[in-house]
Amino acid sequence: MHLEANVATSGSQNMTEFCEQVNPAVLLEIRRMRPIAVTKRVQESWVASGEKRLLVWLAERTPQLIGPDHLTLLGFIAQVGAGLCYALALRNRFWLVGVIACLALNWLGDSLDGTLARVRQTMRPRYGFYVDHMVDSFGAVALMGGLALSGYMHAFIAIGLLVAFLMLSIQSYLATHTLGEFRLSFWRFGPTELRILLAVGNLALFWKPRVHFLGGQYRLFDVGGMIGLLGMSITVIFFTVQNTLRLYREERISR
Repeated sequence: MHLEANVATSGSQNMTEFCEQVNPAVLLEIRRMRPIAVTKRVQESWVASGEKRLLVWLAERTPQLIGPDHLTLLGFIAQVGAGLCYALALRNRFWLVGVIACLALNWLGDSLDGTLARVRQTMRPRYGFYVDHMVDSFGAVALMGGLALSGYMHAFIAIGLLVAFLMLSIQSYLATHTLGEFRLSFWRFGPTELRILLAVGNLALFWKPRVHFLGGQYRLFDVGGMIGLLGMSITVIFFTVQNTLRLYREERISR
């Protein structure tokens, strides 16, 4: 009887999707009650284990008046601030220190918001997933825009990095929907490692903003940006092919 009720409910939900509702609230309520697919989080970066323990420790000590939304907002403002500091570094290189401070705050807000929600058992999976990653996308535009204006990286390389990041994000979100796996890192490299690498690069700019490479002299961030662009492009292509073959095998058409 329970199984029949579930089947009947499922069937009515499917039919409702294709029928015009006299009362729009009916369709809204059915969609609201739709179960959320279980998604596996894949986080295998170099610092993932220690980072997770630190985040849980911080979440347990975060004042109650601070919620996950506050941390998401902090992470976004910090990322925009990092882009602004890069743009200002065109006139004064000491703004690069501001970038490092903003990257640290971005890590705190962007990494702690989800952990805080899980520790407090106040998770809103669809809301959190959507808002967090749209904020990341807007933040990436601000960060790469600042780099393009900084004079430390060619604008075309910064734009290329932004496109590669968004392509990698799209690949990840589609894999989450089709495979039930949300990958937070690729080949042991995740957002935290990227922030650390960027912060170290900022410190290196004080010492040697230009480097010799393959017989020529180039801006440090141009060389680093091209290496990063190549790596991200290979990652996008590799996982796109891998996931396409996996989905093809799982949904093979029988003849």
